[in-house]
Amino acid sequence: MAEERNFTKNMQTMNTDTAYSPPQTAAIVENKAAVRAKLRVTQTFALSIMAGIFVALGAQFATFVTSDSTLHFGLTSLIAGVVFSLGLILVETAGAELFTGNNLNVLGYLSNRITPGELLRIWVIVYIGNFIGSLLMVCCMYKTHQFEFFHNMVGAKALLIAHKKVNLSFTEALARGVLCNALVCLNAWLCYSGRTLADKVLSVIFPIGGFVASGFEHCVANMYFIPIGMVLRKNPAVVAAAEKMAGKTLDLSQLTWKGFFINNLIPVTLGNFIGGVILIGTVCWFIYLRPDIHFLSLNIKSDFPKRNKQ
Repeated sequence: MAEERNFTKNMQTMNTDTAYSPPQTAAIVENKAAVRAKLRVTQTFALSIMAGIFVALGAQFATFVTSDSTLHFGLTSLIAGVVFSLGLILVETAGAELFTGNNLNVLGYLSNRITPGELLRIWVIVYIGNFIGSLLMVCCMYKTHQFEFFHNMVGAKALLIAHKKVNLSFTEALARGVLCNALVCLNAWLCYSGRTLADKVLSVIFPIGGFVASGFEHCVANMYFIPIGMVLRKNPAVVAAAEKMAGKTLDLSQLTWKGFFINNLIPVTLGNFIGGVILIGTVCWFIYLRPDIHFLSLNIKSDFPKRNKQ
């Protein structure tokens, strides 16, 4: 923890008029990984449950506000993306632990700040905690009977979202997962580069709104979107409203636990992992943090804690 305090002190002594530069942000991300590795399991688990709840709050918000939209598809998707950003704003400002953003911990591993075991432990605990938090929100939202609003249109919208997600092909789910977490990790990167709360809030909206509006797939969001649909498929009034909204009879045979895991969660999680760990995390480490890289002109190298040698 002394290293963390020294790191924070060094960062605070820098020019506070502008955002952190990309090399500075990379060092912050690397240090965050080392700090996470030192958290107790109970701390990490509690923070990950919080993140699951926060993302689910954004998901239900997006479902609610677009349930009776008659706007153009693109505008409706944009609105959904902007309001869904609530979940990631809460994650970033409350310090919760989200699996997708935690993929950036690979920078700490590549710089020898954390061990493979520590990296894997964080990912597993956070993933499980996110799942539990999401399912808790499914239970809470069902008990609110919000799905009955607007003559069951809110429930119908939720059911249609879940139905669409479990009917993606493996390749579609994988590719959408890759692109999604590239944007989510860039969102985290932007938040780390900001110096104020306003910086962090504003930096969330476009990357997160962009991935939602584009129809990309986020494994933790789907831990809420699909289970709530699985619950609502058993409600005849909601199913009837969904079929009316879709203008056709729905085949809900894939909206099961098997369909959830096989058709969506597994390929989306794999895609998120590729997008976060390889496309963003590893590439940023290669550019900014590998041992033979020096940003001497920026005069920042000595301001950060030295990475441990193997």
